[in-house]
Amino acid sequence: MRLRDYRAWAVLIAVALIAPALPTYAYDRDTPATPDVQFNRPKTSQPDEADLKEHGHYVNKQGATVHSPAHSKSGAVPDGASAQCRDGTYSFSQHRSGTCSHHGGVSKWLN
Repeated sequence: MRLRDYRAWAVLIAVALIAPALPTYAYDRDTPATPDVQFNRPKTSQPDEADLKEHGHYVNKQGATVHSPAHSKSGAVPDGASAQCRDGTYSFSQHRSGTCSHHGGVSKWLN
């Protein structure tokens, strides 16, 4: 055997010894790691457009039209909001993945 063959075997053995100690993550982008009833069912309440400063919408991966993050005129949490973003907007995302991604990330999850 050549020296490089021994090195390859040494790497394989090291990985085999270390691998059981490494954490494994079952990650699905559309399913939260911990069950959350709010995100596992369709949204039934829609925000009151009169209480929102922004009125944009987007289509999510599942083809559903979702209200874009928006500021509340009254300061109260709008109906159907799932999170508050770090920039103060409220997100109506139906899945945790990507929520508030263009708004500084999630400040807090709502219910």
